[in-house]
Amino acid sequence: MWTLWSGRQYLWAHSDTPRKVQAVALRDKLRENAAHVLQPGETIQSVFCAQTTSQYFALISVWIIILTNAYRVVVVTDRRILVCASGRFRMTPVKEVLREVPRGVRIGQPSGLWWRCESLGERLYINKRFHKDVNAADAVPTA
Repeated sequence: MWTLWSGRQYLWAHSDTPRKVQAVALRDKLRENAAHVLQPGETIQSVFCAQTTSQYFALISVWIIILTNAYRVVVVTDRRILVCASGRFRMTPVKEVLREVPRGVRIGQPSGLWWRCESLGERLYINKRFHKDVNAADAVPTA
C-alpha cells in the first residue's frame, strides 16, 4: 500500500517499518526517456507533456477521452523542437518522434487550465503545470 507521509513516498511492507522508495521528478524522467531521440551534442532546454484531446470532453463522456486521447512529449533542444509519441495511458515514455519543428518556431503564450496549442503541427492541449516549461522554451533566444 502506498502512502504519502511528510512529503515522501513510502512503501509499507507487511512489517511495521516503512521502506523508502526513490521518487524521481517528472521532468527528470522525461529528460532521461528522451535521451535516445537526441542527436550527438544536442542538449535539452525544456521538456513537457501534452495530450491530443481536451479534458473538457469528460463533461460529455469519459469514453471520448479514453478512446481518442494520446499523450505527447515535447522536447525543446538547442537545435529543434521534437513532438514525440508517448502512449495512451502514460505521459513519461518517449516512443518515437512524430514531428520535428524548427527551433525558431514560437510555441505560444499559454493561459488557462488547459491551453490549446496549434503551432507544433497538431492540436495539443497543455496542462497548467507545464505552462512554465512552455514559457521557458520560448524565452531562450535561438541562433
